[in-house]
Amino acid sequence: MVETNGSANGYPVNGRVILHIDMNAFYCSVHEAVEPEKYKDKPIAVAGSVELRKGIIVTCSYKARARGVKTGMLVREADKLCPGLILIRPDFDLYRQFSRRFMKIAYEYSPLVEAVSIDECYVDITGSKMFGTPLEIAETIQKRIRDELLLPCSIGVAPNKLLAKMASDMKKPNGISVLRKRDVPTVLWPHPCASLFGIGKKTAEKLKRLQIHTLGQLANADERLLSDRFGVLGPALKRAANGEDNSPVNPDKEQSKSIGHATTLPVNYTDRADIHRVFLNLSDQVGRRLRRQGLVAETVQISIRDPDMKTITRASKLPEPSESADDFYRTACQLFDAHWKEGLPVRLLGVTLQNLTAKQELAVQLDLFSYQKQPVKEKLNQAMDALRDKYGEGVILTAGMLGDDPSTLIRNTKRRGTSLQMDHLRLRGLEEDEY
Repeated sequence: MVETNGSANGYPVNGRVILHIDMNAFYCSVHEAVEPEKYKDKPIAVAGSVELRKGIIVTCSYKARARGVKTGMLVREADKLCPGLILIRPDFDLYRQFSRRFMKIAYEYSPLVEAVSIDECYVDITGSKMFGTPLEIAETIQKRIRDELLLPCSIGVAPNKLLAKMASDMKKPNGISVLRKRDVPTVLWPHPCASLFGIGKKTAEKLKRLQIHTLGQLANADERLLSDRFGVLGPALKRAANGEDNSPVNPDKEQSKSIGHATTLPVNYTDRADIHRVFLNLSDQVGRRLRRQGLVAETVQISIRDPDMKTITRASKLPEPSESADDFYRTACQLFDAHWKEGLPVRLLGVTLQNLTAKQELAVQLDLFSYQKQPVKEKLNQAMDALRDKYGEGVILTAGMLGDDPSTLIRNTKRRGTSLQMDHLRLRGLEEDEY
């Protein structure tokens, strides 16, 4: 169990007990749970351009992984490795429903739950002795998620968040692993530095140039050397390699620091008009999420990734705080036009709103030309949001998303109802990230 300092029930006398709950192949598992007759125990993958069988794999089931399919792989490569692979279009509303449900189960065992993504969270159960030992609580949560949601998950049990995260990766799917502080030398130190959560490829390469290849070598490295090479990050790397992490589990009550949405495109886009329409869709989505939280944004940041996976970000401050997708869209397009050479291919685009403030706490200063339009804008946004809440996200299609040919709307309405997904511009395509 975790460090007990002599305690018989698995709880430390001084210290914490943290769980890391990691849902296994979450998107695919949700589809298996909802439609088992179609997907249960079959090689499936979530990808955006299902009909055209283009683009990349967002995630895949363990059956598909056993045949060599991997996240980020091109669909055509996955098809060769796994003939008969079943592709499913992403359904993020469905994933969020299941995410809320498994988080709700975790909350029943501790108020200290920190959601770090749609499919994982930390739970501080130091004060949850009434529910049993740490291992019993982990087993209960895992069983409830399996029985009530029909979903698999892996859980790590440890004295801090870092080790809990590492432990949850040890047995997948449906595993429970305990990682004590005293286990670090035998369990973690033999592994390469890149295996430690938080150490990326570039940092691992820099460590190799210092002849630091394993976590054991990093844990015992000279701190001055690390500081000279990595600055303040150096000592932190050494502490992490020794299994040290004092960061608390923060309940999800803090105001969002940013709201962003990104989409990987089905093919490389070069036409500026098409790219602008993507920004229009992204601005619409982040604006809606911003208004849901009663916030306004002061800064718009865009992300651009090329076919070689190189990414740049550019940001601009708005003239005044805003909740309007029009403002975000206009700024995003201006940033793109100013910083991306016309004709260069684009693989991913993203829009992130930053410097967020609660709307009710901020008196927006309206200039002479906008004060009459502002109430009209707000009423229009409220009406559109209400329609989407009632009938779904696809009930309203912004005119700018249609391109030059109005018949596009008629054609797609007949084919897909009110879907926002168009043949030539699959905006909710291959890889969508919300953060």
